Amino acid sequence: MKYYIIIPAHNEAKFLPLALRSVAEQTLLPEKLIVVDDNSTDNTTEVLLPFSAQYPWIDVVSATDSSTEHLPGGKVIQAFYKGLNTLDSHYDFVVKMDADIVLPPDYFATIAQIFGADPSIGIAGGLVYIEQKDKWVYEAIADKNHVRGPVKSYSKACFEKIGGLKPAIGWDTVDTLLARYHGFSIATTDTLIIKHLRPTGNAYTKKARLLRGHAMYTMRYGLLITFIASVKTAWKQRDPIVLSDNLKGYFQAGATQVPFLVTEDEGRFIRRYRWRGIRKKLGI
Repeated sequence: MKYYIIIPAHNEAKFLPLALRSVAEQTLLPEKLIVVDDNSTDNTTEVLLPFSAQYPWIDVVSATDSSTEHLPGGKVIQAFYKGLNTLDSHYDFVVKMDADIVLPPDYFATIAQIFGADPSIGIAGGLVYIEQKDKWVYEAIADKNHVRGPVKSYSKACFEKIGGLKPAIGWDTVDTLLARYHGFSIATTDTLIIKHLRPTGNAYTKKARLLRGHAMYTMRYGLLITFIASVKTAWKQRDPIVLSDNLKGYFQAGATQVPFLVTEDEGRFIRRYRWRGIRKKLGI
């Protein structure tokens, strides 16, 4: 199978060489890997040069704008598209990958097997682990049936059907929901351990928490589901401020009538899907 990887990178000189080395050691190499240097102020570009010189399938794209702030969501996906737009559409699956992860050598060969075995699978990935007390443990901020944002592989059919990735916070939730809306399934495998070198949220700010509430509004969750989801996140992060900031962001988005990311019909599907998940966890 032919696949492309796009890595948005903002001040990733410390981790990027490890990520690229893990790709270079894959048993199934990508046709192309594009690193998008997203307005870095460190030496990200310099650490890339030996890799792009050694591996002809690695290219570098520079993305500059007025912001050097690191935020999840829109800025990352805008950088992703600066890379994707340099590529053609002759691929079987496309990968959005972070610059601070290390993959096992058989990662993409296994992903290719998953897609090849079942055309109904739209998104596939392994499980994300972080290092704690010299041990690699599952990063328990999402269910194990959810493919996390640090590395997501999309079949071409799924990627095109969902309209690509939304340049907004919540992109790695709405993509999964829209994939299910269009009849695709999601595949995770615990045989693929993704080492996340920098735990999620370490660099995120109050603004990012507000934007999460904003995202729940734009995905048409409704207030009650937003409240339940925010309580769950606050509990997992052991931080009650997450709840208040999420809700504040939700109400701010509603007050300013921010455009929705999904249609009314997609929103109804998303709410039904979320309620099924809530009832299942409650055993009702």
